[in-house]
Amino acid sequence: MSTGIAPASGSAAQTCCPIVELRQYTLHPGKRDVLIDLFDREFVESQEALGMKIIGQFRDLDNPDRFVWLRGFSDMSLRALALADFYGGPVWKAHRDAANGTMIDSDNVLLLRPALPGSGFSLTEKIRAAPSTKQIPERVILTTVYYFAERVTDDFVEFFDKKVRPEVGAAGAAILAYFVSEQSENTFPTLPVRENENVFVWFARFNNLAAYDSYVTTLARSAGWREKTSTELACHLKGTSERLRLSPTARSLI
Repeated sequence: MSTGIAPASGSAAQTCCPIVELRQYTLHPGKRDVLIDLFDREFVESQEALGMKIIGQFRDLDNPDRFVWLRGFSDMSLRALALADFYGGPVWKAHRDAANGTMIDSDNVLLLRPALPGSGFSLTEKIRAAPSTKQIPERVILTTVYYFAERVTDDFVEFFDKKVRPEVGAAGAAILAYFVSEQSENTFPTLPVRENENVFVWFARFNNLAAYDSYVTTLARSAGWREKTSTELACHLKGTSERLRLSPTARSLI
């Protein structure tokens, strides 16, 4: 039986992207669908035309006023150029008031890079739905953020790759990608990011909420996970992990 684990090997060129922003926005009550409609219509192709990749955009299933999205770049210097072109360009200027009017806070941003060569998102076979598409996919994306007191070590990456990844995969999580903090200076300070953070972030896909619930139950019943792996994992971490259950918008690639 397939575990749903994506291969970790392969060149970085086969995955997207060397730099990824995980962006969490707190919105005014009732404004999330307003922002999503605007984003999916106006802010996908317009950003990608400037060299960025819109990897995914999501509703947080546990917070009706949170919008989460992922944006990728080929490197930090080109990130600066692409963001300057977009936020100084006509599309953002035409729609920024409407977009900003939905937001309370947009500064919860983590800069990430793949933890291993090939552990980024594989998007080569992904096809984005047309702008007219309104059907919301049933699948669920689980985003897990581990926090550390110091920079994530190679030993922890190996522990995740060899121990955690196989066990959560066997329980039903289709691992999509995993990342560590990008420690470079923010090359576009107009948009703040959470600096001096040390995180490890992994993403997994489930076909629907029932599949996610089955995964949670299966993992909790796993003696190996319960008695050893989860305990060893906790020894590495600082504080509580963050878990986001995300529902892709109609035009999200993942």
